[in-house]
Amino acid sequence: MKEKITLTVAKKKLKDAQVEFIDLKTLDLRGKLHSLVLPVSMLDEKLMRNGVGFDASSYGFAKPEKSDMVMVPDLDTLFIDPFRTRKTAVFMAGIHLTDRARSRFAEDPRFVAAKAEAALAKSRVGTQALFGPEFEFFIFKEAEFGVGEEGCFYFLKLDSETKSNQYHAGSPEDEHVDFKNEAVAVLQELGIDIKYHHHEVAVNQHEIETKFDTLLRTADQAVIIKYVLFNLARKHGLFVTFMPKPFFGKAGNGWHVHQFVMNRGANVFLKKGNYANFSDAGLHYLSGLLFHSGSLSAFSNPSTNSYKRLVRGFEAPVSAIFATSNRNAAIRIPAYVDENETRLEYRPGDASCNPYLFLSAMLLAGIDGVFKNLSPEKFNFGPFDGVIPDSKVFQSKIKLLPADLAEDLDCLERDGEYLKYEGVFDDALIQQWLKVKRAEIEEVARIPHPKEFEAYFNF
Repeated sequence: MKEKITLTVAKKKLKDAQVEFIDLKTLDLRGKLHSLVLPVSMLDEKLMRNGVGFDASSYGFAKPEKSDMVMVPDLDTLFIDPFRTRKTAVFMAGIHLTDRARSRFAEDPRFVAAKAEAALAKSRVGTQALFGPEFEFFIFKEAEFGVGEEGCFYFLKLDSETKSNQYHAGSPEDEHVDFKNEAVAVLQELGIDIKYHHHEVAVNQHEIETKFDTLLRTADQAVIIKYVLFNLARKHGLFVTFMPKPFFGKAGNGWHVHQFVMNRGANVFLKKGNYANFSDAGLHYLSGLLFHSGSLSAFSNPSTNSYKRLVRGFEAPVSAIFATSNRNAAIRIPAYVDENETRLEYRPGDASCNPYLFLSAMLLAGIDGVFKNLSPEKFNFGPFDGVIPDSKVFQSKIKLLPADLAEDLDCLERDGEYLKYEGVFDDALIQQWLKVKRAEIEEVARIPHPKEFEAYFNF
């Protein structure tokens, strides 16, 4: 465990690096990154005690009384911004209320993640949860889009017209190897451990995978990885998107999350000799994810675009089952891993999520599965290796993930109690999430779609 950074140490680091500004970064409820930049002289005891004020009404949170709140830098998250001309230090910040105690704001996504980690320890299921996401994204040389009174459009230029599988394509087919190498080098300099990068299945599609880390650090890293890739793309005149389904008829972008739970240095999921070396506790945890997969989808796939990727009847993780090989399974247990890293991979999620909320909700679903001794056999969760039988009787026994955002919000409204364990999610956060996401559905539904022109313009 890294030693915590004190204010004295942080100030010395900034002085040695000749830093001129500090940048406090936070995510709003939906997952958009916000930034507040201060002169470096503002980093003092007063800032750490009182924070700096801001208007939280623009962040999408439900306000308990009024929109005035403060943010306080987390000194342990310090890194030097590689993209600023004037030397700038970045801190992830916590959102606090304006009471005398500067209490943590319950809906702050980073605070939710911290509470989820504390809840795991309280549960005695384990002492630490470790996560390793796969970041899928597209890189374009040309990209345009817009919504206005005179029309709606998007244009994405492919590097080639090939229709072949581009999985692990190398140079010269992969034109962006150098870009990804630079991105990985920058991320490693910022302290993020990268496992690898490669070309994904579709033309222009790529992946970067990180090594395992704790929940809060994994979510912080997700924010930083997006920040680095977006800024690096701007630097090189490119465009990067993590959008779940930017293309019709081509593979979409997922945010597959590998995970396992440790208990004082031992892998809770490991039981040698069982199916995939998976323990009973691991199967209970896995069953919790599948049992709550409907409401969990509200955080793992929280965009209308998410469900253009999760289409039933295609090779998409839409079935609430697990296996070691089935591509339609929501959970895959990798068969090639070292026994001590026996783990599951939750495959439905995508990077339109707020990573703090998604990872926290997953952990709580798993804990609930252990608490209730949920078993795969009882709910027909599998394992289902190979092809699932086509019979309607068999298919009717398999639970499917929601078909659209509206359905997953309905699931969340019915099934949200497990999220409230140890106060990780509160009612205000859940209700505000439902409100914000239903407003998104209504807004998208009001805008004419290009397919409607094709179908109805000359009708």
